[in-house]
Parts: sequence; C-alpha cells; structure tokens
Amino acid sequence: MASKICQRDPDKFPAVQLGILAIVRLAEPIALTSIFPYAWALIKKFQIGNEDDASFYAGLLISSFALAEASMGMYWGGLSDRIGRKPVLLLGCIGTMLSMIMVGFASNIWIALAGRTIGGLLNGNIAVIQTMVGELVTKPEHEPKAYSIMPFVWSVGTIIGPMIGGLFADPHESYPELFPTGSLFQRFPYLLPNLICAGLLLVSILAGYFLLEETHPDMQPRIFLPEDTFLSENTPLIETSDAMKRPAVDLRDDTYGTVRGRDVSQLPAKQVNTSIFSNKRIIAVVISLSIFTYHSMTFDHLLPIFFEDNRVPIHALIVKGSSGLNPFYSPGGLGLSLQAVGIIMAVQGVIALFMQAVVFPPLAEKVGVHRLFVWITVLHPISYIIVPFLLWVPKGLLFPAIYFVLAVRNFFSILLYPLLLILIKDATPSNGVLGKVNGLAASAGAACRMVAPPVAGYLYAMGRRMDCTGLAWYGSVFVAVVGAVQCFQVKGGRRPGEEDTEDQV
Repeated sequence: MASKICQRDPDKFPAVQLGILAIVRLAEPIALTSIFPYAWALIKKFQIGNEDDASFYAGLLISSFALAEASMGMYWGGLSDRIGRKPVLLLGCIGTMLSMIMVGFASNIWIALAGRTIGGLLNGNIAVIQTMVGELVTKPEHEPKAYSIMPFVWSVGTIIGPMIGGLFADPHESYPELFPTGSLFQRFPYLLPNLICAGLLLVSILAGYFLLEETHPDMQPRIFLPEDTFLSENTPLIETSDAMKRPAVDLRDDTYGTVRGRDVSQLPAKQVNTSIFSNKRIIAVVISLSIFTYHSMTFDHLLPIFFEDNRVPIHALIVKGSSGLNPFYSPGGLGLSLQAVGIIMAVQGVIALFMQAVVFPPLAEKVGVHRLFVWITVLHPISYIIVPFLLWVPKGLLFPAIYFVLAVRNFFSILLYPLLLILIKDATPSNGVLGKVNGLAASAGAACRMVAPPVAGYLYAMGRRMDCTGLAWYGSVFVAVVGAVQCFQVKGGRRPGEEDTEDQV
C-alpha cells in the first residue's frame, strides 16, 4: 500500500482518492434518510400515547441522532487532528452501521432511541470528510471540480435512502409471498431496510480501510504536501463546510470573492476567538443558516407524516369547510402508502440533484451570491404555504401537484444552502480561522436539526386534534418569515480587508 501511496502526484487532480471517499460518503446519507418514510409508522407500532402523538415521538426519534452528533462533533474533529482522519471516519461508519441494526431490531421506542443516539455519538464524519477533501485538493484550480463531488454524492444518497426505507419497510405486508407469516421480518417489520443500509455501510468501511489514504498533513509522506507547508501540532481542520456543499462553480471568480486573506493562524487564541464571536458579519450568517436549517428540517420531517396520514374526501372538506378553500380546515393528510412515499422522496432527491447541478451554477453566476441569497430567503415561505392545499387536489392530479410542490421547495432549499456556505467563507477574516467558523456554524445547525422535528411533530399532533394539520406547516412559514426579515442583516462581498466587494442588495 505504501508504494501505491507514493505514486500519487500532488499536482494532479486526486480523482481516485476522491472517488473512494465518495463511496465511503454515499452509504451515510442512505442510512440516515432511509428512516424518514417509516418513522411515523414505527412509532405507531410501538403504541406510545395515542395516534395523534405519533408525529411528536417520530420527531424525537429522528432528532436524537442530531442531538448526539452535535454533542460529540468537536471531540471527533479534535481526535482526527491527533490520530488521523481515516480511523475517525471508519469509526463513524461502524457506529452508524451498529445504529441501523439496533433500530431494525428495536421492540420499543427506547431501544430505537438508543440506537439512533449511539449512531450520533460515534459519528464525526461530516467534519472529517469535509476536511479530507480540503487536504486532498492542494491546487486552487482543482477546487471547483473537487468541491462539487460530495454534494452530488449526498444528493444521490437522499434518493436511494428514502426509496430503500419506503420499498422495504414491513416486507411481510408488502411482499407476503417472499416474507411469509412467522418470518423474522414479520416480527421486526423495519429490520430489512436497516439491514440493507448496514450492508452498504460495510462495503464503505471495507473500501475505506483498504483503499483510502490518510490525508492528515503530519501522517503522510512529505511528497504529498506543498514545499512551503508549515506543520505543527496545532494545524487546524481546513476547509470544512465548503468541502461538503460547495457547488460546481468557480468560487475564485469575481462574483464570489474568495481570494485568500491574511493568515491569522499565528495570532493569540484570545484575539482569534474575539475575531470570530464578536464579528457581527459572521454571527449574522450563522443565525441565517440556523433559521434555514430549522425550517428545512421541519419540511423533511413533516412531509412523510402528512403523506401517510389518513385522507378526508374532498367533498367532506367542502361540506364542513362550507366556504371554499379554508386554510384553517385541513384534517388529516394524503393517505399514501409507505411504498408511494418512498418513491416520492426518491424523486425529490432527483429534483434536488437537478437544482444543484443544473440550475444553481448559472443562476448564481448571473445574479450574484448575496443578491440571490436575499431573493431566495424572502420568497422561501412560499414553499411551506402551498403544502396544505394538496388536500384539495383531486386524486387524478395529486401526484403532479406533489411534484410541483417538491420542485418549488427544492428550488429554494437547494439554492439557499450553498449560498449560505459561500457567505460564511466570505465573512471569515482568514483561512486560519475558517475551521473554527465552520465548527460554530455546524454546531448551530445541528442544534436546530435537533429541535425542529419534535416541535414540528408537536404542532402536527395539535393540529390533527383541531382538524388543522396545516398548523405545523404554518409554523414553518412563520420561522421562514423571520429568516426573510433577518437576511437583511447579512452582508455580502469579499473578506474584510480585500479591495473589491460584491454589489449589495
């Protein structure tokens, strides 16, 4: 293996290593999103409270992973600085695999919660993978191409994951001839999708162990590093969130203003910390990212619940509503099957991939990062307002209407996230503190992902009792409106101290 490592030319694009890293990365979004279609049904099987409370407990089940991940994220990042990126990455995959198996065999909500929590505690892969991409790519001209790979992989995973969860959940009910009465999968109806995801994770673990190189600067041959690279025990994680989500656009273009700033990595710790936590521009972008993360997560959590909830016939809506389209009378959901929801969520992933790869790059270049960010944020509440009105769509037009709603939502969400990450990079005074800023943003985002599902689930349960499931969606509208107001506090332009600035809105 060592001989192969030494053969890699650091001046060439690291296609092989990025490809292997993509394989390792792919299994994780598949595993994490496969639970979305059946989380509500799983909670109902556990018979916790009454049926109206299932959406709240499903939110707790989903958010438990984010809570545990947020509490351990900084630890795993620091450990990867000491022992290397590769062992921490593989440990994260192993933890996620064990988590899937525990959830699959769960006979009550406590075992399922323990499984999700253990998976989050052992998973530090987001920061590590982001860092490995930055360390593999040493040539600036390679950055746009390299940074487009991991977002693409994540989108592919969000297509496959919900499809596995929807198609293979409760196989005894869906495929009785293949999974007869008395089989293991009748006793544990949600084991099969978890075993499939665990198998994919095992493949990624083996690929990472045998084929992936260590990228930590202190733990690889000097041949990989630029001649002027300075190494010390304090070498920070580099290029974190950008390495995950940066789209396939040349960020060194004047539109984005990402020319390297002055290096403050050698400043005293107190001065560095002050430059981050007292920087109003950084804090404004992090707040905006947190608000977006919150209402985006509520959509992901509520969508399968709303799709699977029992449907009230349209004529009953008209009779009881008695005044046409009454937005405050929206009982139940769309009455779709688990399999249909899995396919719909997979199509949503395809739509997201299209928005990311085809729509975002030319639109961002033409409109500009900050201007596009403001427009997208201000219009974002539309994507939540229109969802409850699917109840009024005739069955013959329901699926086209659903895909229209998903297209609107993904247009806003897929465009907004990379814009926020670019704004975070531009607000950071130096690459020397970019890892700390990205760590702050990641922690804030994880906290919002933790809070969003149970709150949205509680609102849905409350609305269900009031014959107004739209209440949960209107809660997301309210948060998105707050974000639309707050976005005007976010400033655009290059890093502080650089001459050219992007036009402000």
